[in-house]
Amino acid sequence: MSINQLTIDRPAEQMAPPATSTALRAIGPQTGPERMRLRDISVFYDGVPAVRQASLSIHQGEVLALIGPSGCGKTTLLRTLNRLTELTPNASHSGQITLDGDDIHELDDTRLRTRVSMVFQQPNPFPMSVFDNVAFALREQARRRPRRRELEPLVTHALQRAGLYEEVRDNLDRPALRLSGGQQQRLCIARAIATDPEILLMDEPCSALDPRSTAVIEQLILQLRSELAIVIVTHNLQQARRVADRVAFMYLGDLVELGTADQLFEAPREERTREYIAGAFG
Repeated sequence: MSINQLTIDRPAEQMAPPATSTALRAIGPQTGPERMRLRDISVFYDGVPAVRQASLSIHQGEVLALIGPSGCGKTTLLRTLNRLTELTPNASHSGQITLDGDDIHELDDTRLRTRVSMVFQQPNPFPMSVFDNVAFALREQARRRPRRRELEPLVTHALQRAGLYEEVRDNLDRPALRLSGGQQQRLCIARAIATDPEILLMDEPCSALDPRSTAVIEQLILQLRSELAIVIVTHNLQQARRVADRVAFMYLGDLVELGTADQLFEAPREERTREYIAGAFG
């Protein structure tokens, strides 16, 4: 589908009945091609390093979790992937990040953030209707201002992919701020995926949610991983183990260890990783 041309012949299929997180995790990743690569990325605030020479790859069809104690550089690294770090006046960086082989700093920043979309820690729906929240991103990418009837199939599809459509379908014009916290976060996910990004960044998307809403979001992450690459920052080690295919442990700005979820949690190679997982610090 071309968002710019607003091709709307994509079928709005109903979301399959949800499976359990355990069942989805057991399916295993369908890892596809490399979408993004980081080479020796360092990020500085006022010259002080927050991330030091981190290198890793991000692949289609996987969930990559960034774990580590507060202040270790996880969110800074995540925000660097779509150049949000640049919005901080005292920030600078070195190294290279490529998206499908292209240096992200040679891409238009607005277009980059469409292709590498982000969901934040606190749900942040716009003060407008459910429909207009999702349609906002589509309108921003359109060459001409589309009519509502042109947007309806795309909005519906995004809400279905985010597992929210059945709960809001009878009143898409209701104010988004009247939704529950978990619904608001799923609405933000629908808004983030409406333009079909290649990579979805998630900064502790469940930290403000109750356990039931957290389970719904985790289930959604596992369903979406077949369609795109997901990078999630989480302080919750159990969550990382439930949803991640690979896990990167960061400490004091260093990328200490990167491996499969099973390997990192069951047989970590580095002493600092073993201590963190055992709860020696956090």
